[in-house]
Amino acid sequence: MAPSFDNATSMFNFVVRQGNGVKGLVDSGVSKVPERYIQSPSERILKPDRYQASQHLPIDLSKLDGPEHDKVVHDIAVAAETLGFFQVVNHGVPLELLQALKDAAHKFFEQPAEKKAVYLKGVSPSPYVKYGTSFVPEKEKALEWKDYVSMVYTNDEDAHRFWPHDCREAALEYLKTSTNMVKTILRILFENLGVTLQDSKIDGLTGLKMVNMNYYPACPDPDLTVGVGRHSDVGLLTVLLQDGIGGLYVRREGATNCDDAWLEIPPVSGALVINVGDALQILSNGKYLSAEHRVRTAGQQSRVSIPIFITPKLDENIGPLPELVEHHGVAYYKDVLFGDYMTNFFGKAHEGKKSLEFVQKSNPAV
Repeated sequence: MAPSFDNATSMFNFVVRQGNGVKGLVDSGVSKVPERYIQSPSERILKPDRYQASQHLPIDLSKLDGPEHDKVVHDIAVAAETLGFFQVVNHGVPLELLQALKDAAHKFFEQPAEKKAVYLKGVSPSPYVKYGTSFVPEKEKALEWKDYVSMVYTNDEDAHRFWPHDCREAALEYLKTSTNMVKTILRILFENLGVTLQDSKIDGLTGLKMVNMNYYPACPDPDLTVGVGRHSDVGLLTVLLQDGIGGLYVRREGATNCDDAWLEIPPVSGALVINVGDALQILSNGKYLSAEHRVRTAGQQSRVSIPIFITPKLDENIGPLPELVEHHGVAYYKDVLFGDYMTNFFGKAHEGKKSLEFVQKSNPAV
């Protein structure tokens, strides 16, 4: 039985602790946004402002093997240095798989709540599989209009054993078929920095991989809510599959925090979105920019997105690469154990790129 949504505690228990999620809220017949989900005016996404096709075209990775190789490399590097995101096509992930991923996400979230709740934190059969809602519900002033399932990759055996049945085959194939693309992009980005890393270092920096499936139920009033609040990703790179509905917004670095500073990244059929995370901004000593982004909810239909987070191992030390500190003459960030950085990141609500303050030097010096 659904609670009275005028009672904030009862609603919170229903959505968060019992695992009904926002999907359960919507299925209960809610006709207005509960107060707990209403964002402050400064956080609302009110002005859809898309890139025009002429302003942004996906980068064709197949051209790396032809006469336009240098242009592709240049475009990737410039995107990572300026906005922190770009889209790619001909990336090696089969188009049929992209559709299968979207279908699998819908199938998982459209199950009865009790089927999903078995993966709630504390009861999930694996600490590497978690179903939940919002980001850190207990610490957020306003909840995000989103449910998700997160699957950390350890090995194939564990994935087949513990990942949800509706998701595991497509999610595992997505992870594997994107690996070569990720390596190619990282090689380009590190070479652009003038840095050559040993394979063991690359393995450490990309040793933790996680596939998420995000579900944004149709919202009675999208102007009052957000699907995901302002944040940058914690890891090295993120590979994101959008569906065709749209709603992903990226903030231009250095712009004031107003609607004019945000650009919607239009969904492109067959494309994947790549964005820089905090760990790569730190390693590059600020040369590459982790993309601050957020997600708007939709009013007419539910939306899904499926990111892969490529991050360092928890015991990997991250800090500005020595070659870059020598070149720049200054280190803008402190060295930190990535596990400590991740704990700090997940210990508070989304608030733009404030997590980087954990490692920023107040008086940077060599």
